[in-house]
Amino acid sequence: MGSLETEKTVVGWAARDPSGILSPYTYTLRNTGPEDVLLKVLSCGICHTDIHQVKNDLGMSRYPMVPGHEVVGEVVEVGSEVTKFRIGDVVGVGVIVGSCRNCNPCKSDIEQYCNKKIWSYNDVYTDGKPTQGGFAQSMIVDQKYVVIIPEGMSPEQAAPLLCAGLTVYSPLSHFGLKKSGLRGGILGLGGVGHMGVKIAKALGHHVTVISSSEKKREEALEHLGADEYLVSSDETRMQEFADSLDYIIDTVPVFHPLEPYLSLLKLDGKLILMGVINTPLQFLTPLVMLGRKTITGSFIGSMKETEEMLEFCKEKGLTSMIEVIKMDYVNKAMERLEKNDVRYRFVVDVAGSNLEP
Repeated sequence: MGSLETEKTVVGWAARDPSGILSPYTYTLRNTGPEDVLLKVLSCGICHTDIHQVKNDLGMSRYPMVPGHEVVGEVVEVGSEVTKFRIGDVVGVGVIVGSCRNCNPCKSDIEQYCNKKIWSYNDVYTDGKPTQGGFAQSMIVDQKYVVIIPEGMSPEQAAPLLCAGLTVYSPLSHFGLKKSGLRGGILGLGGVGHMGVKIAKALGHHVTVISSSEKKREEALEHLGADEYLVSSDETRMQEFADSLDYIIDTVPVFHPLEPYLSLLKLDGKLILMGVINTPLQFLTPLVMLGRKTITGSFIGSMKETEEMLEFCKEKGLTSMIEVIKMDYVNKAMERLEKNDVRYRFVVDVAGSNLEP
């Protein structure tokens, strides 16, 4: 067992202000306890939320901020009471690294809904130290919020599953939508949306991708295996699809009207919101009432669901479509992600990058 008692200094890439520009930043990791795991970061996905956070779009950013919450690393040291992991294990860390453990969500193993959850970055740990994410050499994380990456899954492939894959898997599981034969819609074909298509298809669903333009048609149908492709501005086709879907996973992270999509749902259909949007959305109530439809949301997934989802992806041979980059390209990658210019997830090869200033 390695010792975690000494304070560790690491280099990460941090934003200093709402410009969101990342550059090398040296800091010390938080105080450690007997249940902590020190991991060397191997890969880290870039999520749309990282842009919101580094640019203070939600008005609650703290700087300097090292983003990154789709983290795959190798365990290099463990605390004296760590039982789940050994040195050399390849592990994953997602969006949260702490919770109160006493509230109803925590006791029900849905700790992602704990009101005192601690985010992987842009938050403060119980010892008062800021949390910093996976765009860094190392992280220290309590073993409860760490998962084993299944054997045979590469770090860069596993990284996006820890947020994008989980975000889709959790509501499908919770709302009883894992059975085969359902008709689902995936609105928006980005990092979360492309995993939505893959997971829904693996569950045996008939999948319709709904997009604002024709430009992703070939990818959706030929590369991702979707069954139908629907352009939201094509009113004739939208009418043809009225009352046809059991659920829609709405991954769009910017303001958009909900009415066109509510009309696609069958009786008791569900519109599941996934995009982080900081302006109010609107809809007319009869569209919901006359089909007993549900507008709901879902937030990442629990640690149990993370383990389930990783095993499901391994069993079904599901991988993310990724573009691997080095850290010196991260600012350009963020710019491209903002323009939706990635197929479909950037993953930073952290271990293979020079992070030093």
